[in-house]
Amino acid sequence: VQLQASGGGLVQAGGSLRLSCAASGSTTIFRLNDLGWYRQAPGKQRDLVAVINSGGSTNYADSVKGRFTISRDNDKNTVYLLMDSLKPEDTAVYYCAAKPSIMTAIYVSVSDYVYWGQGTLVTVSS
Repeated sequence: VQLQASGGGLVQAGGSLRLSCAASGSTTIFRLNDLGWYRQAPGKQRDLVAVINSGGSTNYADSVKGRFTISRDNDKNTVYLLMDSLKPEDTAVYYCAAKPSIMTAIYVSVSDYVYWGQGTLVTVSS
């Protein structure tokens, strides 16, 4: 699975952005993958933003709950991250990730994910 993230940019605090991540390959395989968004700020480790498993269940980092929404369109092989009420501390490189789904579990650790996109930079100005 190859992933291509897009949609990053510069936005003022309080604004919104929608990130997209398109996956190569068949839609059948895409449907069987869990998908996630992670972010990495300068000098910091890569952290969970949100994940969505093959069944549509989601999990969010506490820092983005109520502001960010992850969704997937299996017919388009794409996962989205809608980010509202952005804050300067949301500034980071955002990465999409994928892994083969296992049962109905939700996996949140960076190490669980096998496939990674190249990252897209989100900068939130104050």
